[in-house]
Amino acid sequence: MLRIPVVLAVTARLIRYFSLTLLVPLAVATYDQSMQSVVAFLVACLTGTALGFLGGVRFKPPRLFHRPEAMAVVAFTWLFAALIACIPYMLLGIPFVDALFESMSGMTTTGATILTDFTQYERSFFLWRAMTQWFGGLGVIALFVVILPRLGIAGRQLFFAEASTAPSDAVSPQIRRSASALWILYGSLTLLCAVLLATAGMSAFDAVLHALTTLSAGGFSPSSTSIAGYGNAWVEWVLIIFMFLAGASFPLQLRFASKKPFDFFKDDELLFYLAITLIGAITLTLTLGGWQDEDALRIGLFQATSLISSTGFASIDYNLWPDSTRAILLILMIIGGCAGSAAGGPKAIRHLLVGRTVLREIRQSLNPRAVLPLLYRGRSIPDQVLRAVFSLVSLYIGGYIVLAAILIFLDLDPVSAFTASIACFGNIGPGFETVGPMANFAHLSQTSKLVLTAAMWVGRLEIMTVLALFHPSVWKMLSLQR
Repeated sequence: MLRIPVVLAVTARLIRYFSLTLLVPLAVATYDQSMQSVVAFLVACLTGTALGFLGGVRFKPPRLFHRPEAMAVVAFTWLFAALIACIPYMLLGIPFVDALFESMSGMTTTGATILTDFTQYERSFFLWRAMTQWFGGLGVIALFVVILPRLGIAGRQLFFAEASTAPSDAVSPQIRRSASALWILYGSLTLLCAVLLATAGMSAFDAVLHALTTLSAGGFSPSSTSIAGYGNAWVEWVLIIFMFLAGASFPLQLRFASKKPFDFFKDDELLFYLAITLIGAITLTLTLGGWQDEDALRIGLFQATSLISSTGFASIDYNLWPDSTRAILLILMIIGGCAGSAAGGPKAIRHLLVGRTVLREIRQSLNPRAVLPLLYRGRSIPDQVLRAVFSLVSLYIGGYIVLAAILIFLDLDPVSAFTASIACFGNIGPGFETVGPMANFAHLSQTSKLVLTAAMWVGRLEIMTVLALFHPSVWKMLSLQR
């Protein structure tokens, strides 16, 4: 059953709490005595809070959610959070379609931007832009399952609806404690990253912004030329470490922090993620100048880590690199980070399982009677999980192709269109050519921006959540009863 009043009311309550985060940039705007920004954030905060109260005022929390309802709450929370987040942008002069693109890019930690002149915006604007990515990093829903028990709402189903279905460290049944631990880890790493960036030479404000957008694997920067605009090698080394952690499983990092460090290095997915990152970095280093060139080593590591983790920072304009070198970056973008991380895309574990399945089928063809179970962490993977993995990887690949074809039909050249589809549908950020790391998406048509906005939303929800809501069986279960 899909009870529409329940879905809308729960979503409204979550949006009400999300709207309170606008008080932070509001305080900064007040301190900076920027009345236009004060009005923008105040109106957004009041609008979101009012809608939250109106939507949930007559709602009696259910004891349990039906699974379609949990999926709908997750999907609508992402969507309405982006709509609330874009209000300050609109009030500061950005047209609605561009504002929605920017806010959806933030909430989904994509990092694609329509900004062209960064100098016309103030500190509160960039703080809010970074905050949207930070909250999107582990998921708006994962944040609110910490407080859902206070509302009497079943948070476990909401967390399950957003979580990856690929094998990963399961969140324990004590969902509130687990979610709290994840956010403590997430916040602690963010704070540590900010301190180290400031120590490395960034201003305190910029260090905070980049810490927020690094641990969230988001990639928004207050500089129009991303990290290249700072020209600081130590900053880049710090970011390499934390971008890698942003793309690694946070539950696995919790196990490492809970005195089980060897689990961190026994995980198949993490080892695969580490191996691909190093292979990509080594290949880039050799093509850029070799081991004896410290700049080549740093740039190779930085860009490999940035794109495989879906952070999307750029320490150099790699759009100027030869096609053979950019092909390496493209592979890293498609593979992505670990399940249970802030990274976007289909996740490394799914590519790993697809590869192992293909190898098993080759061996099976040579030994038809052999029993060859597919193992992950010493356990056999059920066939239904493998079907889900293949389905999702196929949907991502098909989505990249279809989205690229639409963008070519609308207004983009093939390379820009294909990499823009990967960048937005996979929540990476920058692409190549006209949507490269030192460019932006402002020149796209309004239709293209709306298409990519929808792609970011669907991609962040890992496709299935949205597709399931459009299945005829779900529509037959619609109910207007509470």
